[in-house]
Amino acid sequence: MNSQSKVNAENAASVNATGDERTRFSRPELLAPAGDWECARAAVENGADAIYFGLDCGFNARHRAQNFHLDDLHELMPFLHRRGVRGYTTMNTLVFPSELPRLVPLIETLASTGVDAVLVQDFGVARLVREICPDLEVHASTQMSLTSAETIAAAESLGIRRVVLARELSVKEISQIAGSTSMPLEVFIHGALCVAYSGQCLTSESLGGRSANRGQCAQACRLPYEVVSDGNEVDLGDVRYLLSPQDLAGYDSIVALVQAGIASLKIEGRLKTPEYVANITGHYRRAIDQAVHEGIVSIDPIARQEMELSFSRGFSPGWLEGNDHKRLVPGLQSAKRGIRLGRVERISNDRVLTTLEARLALGDGLGIESTERQGSEQAMQGGRVYSIELTAKKSAGDSVKSAESGVQVWIGFGRGEIDWSVIEADGTIFKNDDPKLNKRLRQTFESSKPATRIDVDFQVNAVVGRPLTLTATVAGVSTDAAVSASMHSDQTLEAARKHPADEAMLRDKLQRLGTTQFQLRHLDAHLEDGPMVPASLLNELRRQVIESLDRQLASPPNRRINVKAGERLLAPIQRDDDELPSQQREPASSPKLAVLCRTLEQVKTVAQCDVDLVYADFHDIRQYAEVAELCHPHQTPFGIATVRMQKPGETGLLRVLRRHQADVVLARNLAAIDYFRDQGVEVVADFSLNIANHRAAEWIRSLGAVRTTASYDLNRDQLGDLVQALPSEWLEVVLQQHIPMFHMEHCVFCSVLSPGTNKTNCGRPCDRHVVELRDRVGALHPLHADVACRNTLYNATPQSGAETASELLRSGVHWFRVELLGESPGQTKTTIDLYRRLLSGEVDGATVWRTLKATNRLGVTRGTLESKRHPLAVL
Repeated sequence: MNSQSKVNAENAASVNATGDERTRFSRPELLAPAGDWECARAAVENGADAIYFGLDCGFNARHRAQNFHLDDLHELMPFLHRRGVRGYTTMNTLVFPSELPRLVPLIETLASTGVDAVLVQDFGVARLVREICPDLEVHASTQMSLTSAETIAAAESLGIRRVVLARELSVKEISQIAGSTSMPLEVFIHGALCVAYSGQCLTSESLGGRSANRGQCAQACRLPYEVVSDGNEVDLGDVRYLLSPQDLAGYDSIVALVQAGIASLKIEGRLKTPEYVANITGHYRRAIDQAVHEGIVSIDPIARQEMELSFSRGFSPGWLEGNDHKRLVPGLQSAKRGIRLGRVERISNDRVLTTLEARLALGDGLGIESTERQGSEQAMQGGRVYSIELTAKKSAGDSVKSAESGVQVWIGFGRGEIDWSVIEADGTIFKNDDPKLNKRLRQTFESSKPATRIDVDFQVNAVVGRPLTLTATVAGVSTDAAVSASMHSDQTLEAARKHPADEAMLRDKLQRLGTTQFQLRHLDAHLEDGPMVPASLLNELRRQVIESLDRQLASPPNRRINVKAGERLLAPIQRDDDELPSQQREPASSPKLAVLCRTLEQVKTVAQCDVDLVYADFHDIRQYAEVAELCHPHQTPFGIATVRMQKPGETGLLRVLRRHQADVVLARNLAAIDYFRDQGVEVVADFSLNIANHRAAEWIRSLGAVRTTASYDLNRDQLGDLVQALPSEWLEVVLQQHIPMFHMEHCVFCSVLSPGTNKTNCGRPCDRHVVELRDRVGALHPLHADVACRNTLYNATPQSGAETASELLRSGVHWFRVELLGESPGQTKTTIDLYRRLLSGEVDGATVWRTLKATNRLGVTRGTLESKRHPLAVL
């Protein structure tokens, strides 16, 4: 029976209302991943409209993938364009000022070799691409955190041509965005899900010194965690993988996304095998075509099992159908196990008895749950199927090569392959490899004959007394313009004596396109006076026009490339005092201390401690009304921090914050900068905007931010590079904080402390409980929910960049911030006093971080204080 969700059926009814209505929806692009040449071929031969790939020169968010070499582009792009497929390069990491010069020749090569688009995270990189080649499309990567029409509108001045939306959006929210912007949108439809918003996860850096924003994610979300609520460990049974989502399988949402006018549906998987790429691309090619032509998508159980066998942590609709935290993260596993084959019923002589829940064949790979290393998802015994024996009365003991679902069989393994002492009755058996499936998938892309072809339209003019003319046209690939070729015969056509050429004869000859990548779609034949058209002549003209089409498709497009314009962006930005408001001209000798508070008690304490600015960042939005009453009697300015992600319908949160008449807003997303700038409120851009270079900072400043917080990806050396590259008064540096590791739409409070499924029925356990997550080494990391019910997991240990303060002061930086988390009034006073004394030169940095029991780090990359080069020291 076909699997088809209620939402899919409703969408089908809508699309099928009338034939005219159905034709209004265009087919979205199917975008597939490619980590190497085999994956690229697998994608092309299984129906991808475009592929995305990284380069081994860096700057892409899958550093562990094999990636292509820059020299491959001269062969890869012609291969793709000949097959009617577009190619997008991922350059979706943050880039430091010292690295920008490396990008100039790289972007020049991308533009000249015909790469169709570049995916970027960094605002400065987007500007550099547009400056060097305005004809090269820039796509905003999901790491750019554009999650609403308002954030997209703010980013449009970068010249972005497409936005990859966050995975955390529902179909309803995606449709709202699509209806409020003309920007083409790309949506993830299948593959692994990060639990944190892409671009907003600092966990790998904080715990292991490997930056996800630099392509080196260590997948800390896939590790086990325990819940401690109000000081007591919560018994969750077998649930341990609290932050590891199941994989996205969004086929039931395709119809709705087609209706919404989504430009591209994207498959995740640049680290996956070519068999995975072939498998998933092929199934989604068929699903999209069915959605467009029939208004429904039907995936039968066999197709679903095939997709799961290539890779799956268990399938879910992700966030596409809205938040269901328990469905998204069951928490029982975090790695691929395959499909459930059955359970252990009996064990005998290297054999196991089970009733099959899926097809089984000799040579299949199986895994059986074991009792070794209790509590570990890796507790599996596995091997290849050596024998299959039926148990039914009429065929008991018969050996077979394969058996179907529903049949009880004895499965035999090689002698000693399985340690049966750690296998228990009722343990689950998984099928995790199917050689026959893999062989079939490989055959789709290993053949020399193209499996998918480009439609070509022929026009024939055959008139007696004139040359034969043949024109062939295909749709454009690297540009929107169609590509055509036209050829004429040397001799004129004669009238036929017996059998004049007709359309059937012409079609028969022209559709013989052999091993080329083309297939005949439409023939327009103009015949006059009964001409005789020799087959040899028609064949020769066909060969010539096809060869011309092939050459044109393979040739890179003509583009404007201006390397010198890009090189001008590399230069440091000089301070211009005439452009600075008076309040931004304080001398570097006058350091300013801002303190971010997360409780009203902290605000009350800080307001009395002679600080220059108090930021409030509360879970309960109603508490902001009291901040002014606590700060203004002490003539202490205060600011309010916005949420990090702004989704459709959340502009009201900004209006609520505006009512409290804050002196400053700490803006954590682009929509907040736009809104408060228009309201005449001073804006400071926070770390979540990921400003890592001077051109990104310059662009954020052009939106209206008076200062920007340096990205937490910058360590001491890299921050030094940034300080040298721009006016120091543009910066605000966080000297102490608990690193916000995971920032998630997923709510752990709801998932494990509530019978509900989302914020509409969870009962808000976040209001009543203090929750921490214990990691594998025993550290207790505080978990907080914000006003939009998104969770942030903070590092248990504060980190301090106190030892860099004197160098930063000498460089001209004079705005510094300390961020509190759960500090008591006494701890708050001690912390502020130490940093005040640090900035006035009364104590050194080592005294500060040692007294506060913080780690001696700036940013999130380990080893920054031991580096050989200290740019700050020479400023």
